Amino acid sequence: MNTPIGLFDSGVGGTTIWRTLVRLLPYEDTLFLADSIHAPYGEKTSEEIIALCEKNTEYLLEHNSKLIIVACNTATTNAISHLRAKYKVPFIGIEPAIKPAGLYSQTKTIGVLATQSTLRSAFFARTCQQLFDKGIHVIKQEGVGLVPLIEEGRINTPEMIELLEKYLQPMIEQNMDYLVLGCTHYPYLTSLISEILPEKVRIMDSAEAVAKQTQRILSQNQLLTENKATPSHLWLTNKNVEILQSFAPTGVQVHYENF
Repeated sequence: MNTPIGLFDSGVGGTTIWRTLVRLLPYEDTLFLADSIHAPYGEKTSEEIIALCEKNTEYLLEHNSKLIIVACNTATTNAISHLRAKYKVPFIGIEPAIKPAGLYSQTKTIGVLATQSTLRSAFFARTCQQLFDKGIHVIKQEGVGLVPLIEEGRINTPEMIELLEKYLQPMIEQNMDYLVLGCTHYPYLTSLISEILPEKVRIMDSAEAVAKQTQRILSQNQLLTENKATPSHLWLTNKNVEILQSFAPTGVQVHYENF
């Protein structure tokens, strides 16, 4: 089916999912929507998040998206059940990769860096309880201030490093050996985080799992493209196009617009 895969996020973070998706499905058209004017979602109420997700979904459906990736941990934990009940299109959500981290952990201690809303969600609480029952300790850390700095393009800055050191050092002291990035913005901080963490601590995010699940769902629903020509990729933002362009991939042609 030669219509685009739609993706939306509270801002530029969903582009980390998009990058992995395009590597796995190189012929699929995509339409990515960055709702940056409302970022971060993690500080909003569940009702506010659901309303924004409905608006984003309806925009993507108006532009013929055949499947929608909710490329935001906060939006997934708060709204994906509602979206699946209301709309007929397949949805793919984002979950913090705490289950595989707990499975692989040798110290039985993992850290999760995420937004307030994700950490407080019922879904996250259930998953943490499952790990607790297996003897895994989950250190939860809210990444206050990280998303706004990323949205402003201020990644390699003293302010960012100061925040990361403040959040990560207490987690390191508790002997974690896996750090789960529970927000799609945070993979853009991987290099900075790696400089702070001991070598034994591995970093995990959800991008690969999301891309593979998208491929499975498209195949099951006979929605994979038949096109073998150069695909169309459009990134949309309701804030600063220049900031969005600064996260541009190399080797893939992308068009940028305001919506």
